[in-house]
Amino acid sequence: VQLQASGGGLVQAGGSLRLSCAASGRTFSRNTIGWFRQAPGKEREFVAAISWSGVTYFADSVKGRFTFSRDNAKNTVYLQMVSLKPEDTAVYYCAADTQRRISGNYGNYDYWGQGTQVTVSS
Repeated sequence: VQLQASGGGLVQAGGSLRLSCAASGRTFSRNTIGWFRQAPGKEREFVAAISWSGVTYFADSVKGRFTFSRDNAKNTVYLQMVSLKPEDTAVYYCAADTQRRISGNYGNYDYWGQGTQVTVSS
């Protein structure tokens, strides 16, 4: 599985962005896709995950502000982010768990994309 994250950018606080994670591989639709982020000087942290069946799991810090959708025909998962805050600023990475678990455990994810920068100005 190869993953390509995109959609990052610069936005003002309160604004919105939609991140995309495009994947190659015939078994994409069966994988859990997760998003993690890493801010400068901080450890990578879990943001959200969506299972192959559409079950979602969000970190408390983004719950109610971020939502998921996935288009298995396009091998793409979308993370819609609204009401963005300066503390959401980070490089966002998408990752795939081929064992179909849904969790925030970094170690469960087998494949990683290259990351896309999200910057939220105050």
